[in-house]
Amino acid sequence: MSQKIQTALISVYHKEGLEEILQELDNLRVKFISTGGTREFIESLGYECDAVEDVSGYPSILGGRVKTLHPKIFGGILYRRDNDADKKQVKSYDIPSIDLVIVDLYPFEETVAAGGTGEEIIEKIDIGGISLIRGAAKNHKDVLIVASKEQYRPLLRLLKEKQGLSELEERRWFAKEAFKVSSAYDSAIFRYFDHDDRTALRVALNDGKQLRYGENPHQQGTFYGDFNEIFEQLHGKEISYNNLLDIDAAVSLITDFDETAVAILKHNNACGMACRSTVKEAWEAALAADPVSAFGGVVVTNRRIDREAAEKINNIFFEVMIAPGYDKEALDILFQKKNRIILVLKSAEKATQKIQYRSVLNGALVQDKNMSVQAADNLQVVTEKEPGSTEMDDLLFANILVKHTKSNAIVLAKNKQLIASGTGQTSRVDALNQAIVKAATFQFDLQGAVMASDAFFPFPDCVEIAHKAGITAVIQPGGSIRDTESVDYCNRNGVAMVTTGVRHFKH
Repeated sequence: MSQKIQTALISVYHKEGLEEILQELDNLRVKFISTGGTREFIESLGYECDAVEDVSGYPSILGGRVKTLHPKIFGGILYRRDNDADKKQVKSYDIPSIDLVIVDLYPFEETVAAGGTGEEIIEKIDIGGISLIRGAAKNHKDVLIVASKEQYRPLLRLLKEKQGLSELEERRWFAKEAFKVSSAYDSAIFRYFDHDDRTALRVALNDGKQLRYGENPHQQGTFYGDFNEIFEQLHGKEISYNNLLDIDAAVSLITDFDETAVAILKHNNACGMACRSTVKEAWEAALAADPVSAFGGVVVTNRRIDREAAEKINNIFFEVMIAPGYDKEALDILFQKKNRIILVLKSAEKATQKIQYRSVLNGALVQDKNMSVQAADNLQVVTEKEPGSTEMDDLLFANILVKHTKSNAIVLAKNKQLIASGTGQTSRVDALNQAIVKAATFQFDLQGAVMASDAFFPFPDCVEIAHKAGITAVIQPGGSIRDTESVDYCNRNGVAMVTTGVRHFKH
């Protein structure tokens, strides 16, 4: 059913883009009703505009808190055009018919983000606007609702191409967009009041980006978030679902390091990682850990990429490179492969959500992100032998890595280089054996290396296997009722062990 716009109620906080809308509406001889600042803006452009106060018979009261909340306004929006009783009441009470509502909402989230006072934030909870949106969207059978300047373009199409006529399906689309706005707004307000209580889960994310597919081609995938707020993509193909998972893991890992570091990730796990004085040296050490798995991986560093580093990195195939910046000569080299995704990490802070969500069964799990990073003064030496300074550096390095490795996890490291890891095993012994075999495959000498475990050792078997392979120092959370068995073994065999008191499971 077609509906023609004859009267528009317009009340917006943001005026950008409204001028062109007003011009087209005026060309169609649409009557304007508006409030306060919006009315002044409309009249400043030379258009006639009735004040809401004149329509309702009541002035704006309570410091502007009540302007549009009146039966003459909401009656004009909500009455059913095909209902005789409604039409009779509208005529009886001299209620104007309102066919188009253009309204936006006070900037609540922006005020919170800017550190507004409690009073300022409360005053940015929109009442009239949200009610107008809901009322007009509910009655989309007869009314067109525009709840954000994001919908100005499709509105202009209706005004220019269809002379203000709209079909029911078009009004239904605008109503859907309006409820998207209102649900996101209410969710933001709820999160502000809920703080960390988590009495309920309210998440509203707009403008999902359709991906080529999900983890596999037969699965549909969508990304909800502002990728461009975090990254600038300089080169390469469209980013996929799996790319996003690896990019997230890569950024989470690299931001835990202050020294110059390079990591290579596959399937969310680091297959290579090293800290060195230059990016080139860190890359070479990281690649040496597993040059086979590095093929097709994600490369991430916390330093600017120069020509020397780019020349070395360019020698292998990789999917994604992430860095805070690139020299021009480096980009000339890295751009040689057209499908390579080259990203500038603009904001590590914005890339890291403090809350994590995961769908499970018919609901969701919510937890704090694991932001814990241990320093030397957080550790407890539990053996007679203390780690040397080099061993201590390696233990802290390995402990960060194991935090970012799928459980059950073991990491072997030496001279701030990942030697090998055991990932995602059902047994910690299996994880250790996997790491030892992998180290041997790439001809690493484990004598003097260190071991990190994501959780405690329930038995002394892991420290025994590690010691016999050449490991001289161990870092683990501790907390097993049989900790003493592992500690006693280390004491008998001259192995240093420190505990963190912090488990780093990653399922």
